[in-house]
Amino acid sequence: MEGKELLELAAGAADDKKAEQLTALDMRGISLIADYFLIAHGNSHKQVQAIAQDIKKQAQEAGKEVKRLEGFDEAKWILIDLEDVIVHLFHKDERPYYNLEKLWGDASTVDLETVSN
Repeated sequence: MEGKELLELAAGAADDKKAEQLTALDMRGISLIADYFLIAHGNSHKQVQAIAQDIKKQAQEAGKEVKRLEGFDEAKWILIDLEDVIVHLFHKDERPYYNLEKLWGDASTVDLETVSN
C-alpha cells in the first residue's frame, strides 16, 4: 500500500468516526519522517480514542503495521505512525495550541474532498 492510499484509508477511517477539520499535508521533500501528515480533531477524549482505534484497526486489516501509537490514554494528542503517513489526532482544545498546519506551513495540502465512505 502506497502513501497516498494509506492516507486515504486513514482519512476515511477518521471521517467514519466524525473527526473534524481533516487536513492532509504533503511532506515529501520537506520531512524525512513521512510522506504525509493527517491532522484532525475530536470533540471529546472518547471520540479521539475511537478515531485512533478505527484508524489502527483499518490499517492492520489492510496489512499495514502500526509502527507507533502514542498519547492514547490522555487523548489530548494521539500520534499514529503508519510509516509513510503520520496521523495527528487532537482533542479540540489542544489543536489550536500546537497548530501543526502553521508549523509545517511549507507543506502543500492534499485534497481530501474525495475521501468519503
